[in-house]
Parts: sequence; structure tokens; C-alpha cells
Amino acid sequence: MPSIPTFIAGPWRAVVVLGLTQILAWGTIYYPPVLTVPLIAADRDWSNAFAMGGFSLALLTAGVVSPRIGLLIDCYGGHRVMPAGSLAAAAGLALLCYADHPIAYLAVWALLGAATAASLYDPAFATLGRIFGAAARRPITALTLAGGFASTVSWPVTHVLLEAFGWRGTYFVYAALLAFVAAPLHAFALPRLRVESKPRADEVQVPALVLPAKGWPFGLVAAAFAAYAFVPSGLSAHLLAILGRAGIDAATVVTIGALFGPAQVAARIGELVFASRVHPLNVARFAVGLLLAGFALLAVLGLSVTAAASFALLFGMANGLITIARGAVPLALFGASGYGHLIGRIGGAFLLMQAIAPLALAFVAERAPDPMVLAVVAVFALVSFVGFVTIRRPDSRH
Repeated sequence: MPSIPTFIAGPWRAVVVLGLTQILAWGTIYYPPVLTVPLIAADRDWSNAFAMGGFSLALLTAGVVSPRIGLLIDCYGGHRVMPAGSLAAAAGLALLCYADHPIAYLAVWALLGAATAASLYDPAFATLGRIFGAAARRPITALTLAGGFASTVSWPVTHVLLEAFGWRGTYFVYAALLAFVAAPLHAFALPRLRVESKPRADEVQVPALVLPAKGWPFGLVAAAFAAYAFVPSGLSAHLLAILGRAGIDAATVVTIGALFGPAQVAARIGELVFASRVHPLNVARFAVGLLLAGFALLAVLGLSVTAAASFALLFGMANGLITIARGAVPLALFGASGYGHLIGRIGGAFLLMQAIAPLALAFVAERAPDPMVLAVVAVFALVSFVGFVTIRRPDSRH
């Protein structure tokens, strides 16, 4: 890990800057809707399903534009693209306060979707790939440590702001943070270095062998990550309700849900300390294996408090590791050339699945018992695991 002066003056400054802006972006765009959207629906006399549909539209839009955002970062750098994302998000949050017509409301969420594609992990990973090249794995891991605290910060802060200012005031505060803190940090504090144009032997280790970023190898990677995306997106909308219907009291359900965040951070620290030399593909396999072990535990022990708490810990650890793998696996398998566009293409499929999962799982939950709902999610985890196991690393014999 570099010294403090290197953090400040060198390329590692990007990790500090992006760590701060990721907390702001996740904390203002992605996490608040679970608290704010029901208030918007009640205020405008809309159904909760329609109001939350705006957020799903944002994720769909993000998935569509994500490859283009990655390509722009490859060409122009995160210091030019990500400020535009922060400003667009600020404008979108402010416009939500005035979007009284349903069509206007959906249009604003589409704008927020484009901003999301230029603000969250995928553009941040692309920016680090442009700056560090093939040595970006450790910066990516360090960045995800900061991002892991976003929900811990966002939900309590959002609750306090809602109590004090209502949902409109909350979104105006968040818009100001994105416009006057995140955007300037992206524009003026991110390093301009592009590793291809100024290589450094102590930071750049270009792999001798890479797979083609197309065809069967790329399809397997994108499919494995997309299948995994169904799991956290679907469970975030339904798991706590499933635990409640199993007879677990509300306070215990909330406590179980709170285990997820610390488990994510603990797994990322463990990866940074103990698994930095492990191939990221093996990290991904191990992560999804943990998740499958959690589902097996629920199948054997049922939805007891102990089993549910154990599942939350395993699920959190798996998600923490998969977030790192999303940035590190494409870099290790396909190389640093065109990494931004590559991560955008993988992120596009990931975001599209995130948008579909809650609605698809709600359809299943209306027609099947809760064990069947969990089984559907487990199948997606199994598909992801098979995909990661099937992928083969570059081999000098081929």
C-alpha cells in the first residue's frame, strides 16, 4: 500500500476521491428510494408500484447506456465523464420535486438512470483501470471498502432529513451535495494520468496472456455476473418480508438485515489482506459458493433466526467479494486495453438484471410459497456459479 504522500500526490489519490464520491453517489441516488418513493407515491396519489417503477426504469436506462459511458471514460477519462454524471444526477434529484405528471416523473428517472451509469461502481472501476492499467485490482478493492459504508451512512441520514425537511427538501440537499461536492471532486481532484501513455514499472504489470473480449469467453463472464445480479436485487426487495412471514419478529428481522453491510466490509478487508494474490476468478467462485452454502443452510434448517442470521452473513460476504470481482475479473481475463468499455458492457447486463429481478420475484411471490421464491433466487446463484467455474483462465498452451 503506498505512503500518505503517494496517496495525495500520485495516482492513488483517485482511490480517496472516488471513495468519497461513491459514498455520496450511492447514498443520494441508489439507497434513498426505499424511504422516499413511498412518500412520493402518497404525496401524488400514485400507487407504490408505479412510483417504484421509476427507479426500475432508471436501472434499465443505466444498463443501456453503461457501455457508452465506459467507452467515453476510455477516451476522455473519468475526470471529464464523471462530473457530468454527478451534475446530471443533481439535476434529476431536483427535478423529481417538480415532476407531478407521470410521464415527467418517468422521464426524470430515465435521466437519473443515465447519471447512475456515470456515477456508481462501473465508471469508478473504469476510471481506475484507465489510471492504473493491469495493476488496478488493489485500488478497486480499496475503493469498494469505502463504498461499503454508503448504506450505513445513507439510510440514517436520509431518515433524519426526511423528518426535518420532507422528501423534497431531502432531495434538494442531496442535489446540492452532488453538484457542489461530488462534481468538483471528479473534475478537479481526479488524476489525469493514463497508464498507457505514461507507464510505470512499479505500478503496471501487463499480463502476457489475455482472452478475447468477445464471443464465448466474454459471454460467460457477462452471463455469470448478470445471473448473480438477480440475487441481491431480488432479495433486497423481498428477503425481510419473507423472514417476517416466517414468524420472526420485526426487531429481529431488522437486526438480521443489518448484518449484511458489516459482512460485506469484512469480506473486502479479508480479500485485501489475505487474497490479493489469489486469481479474481477464484475469488468470484468462492463468493458464489458461499452464497450457495447459505441457501443450502436455509433449505436444511428452515427460516429460523439462526439460519437467517447465518444466511445474511454469508450473503453479505459473497456480495462484498463479488463487487471486487466485477472490477478485477474482466481486468485479469481480458487485459487493460479498452477496460472502460469492457466494464461498461458487463455492467450493462448487470444493471438490466438488477432492474428486472424485483418485479420478476414479485410475480413469483404472488403465485408461490416463500420456499419457492428462495429456490428461484438460488437457481440464479447456481447459474452464476456454473458460469464462473466454466470460464477458463488464459493458458500459454493455447
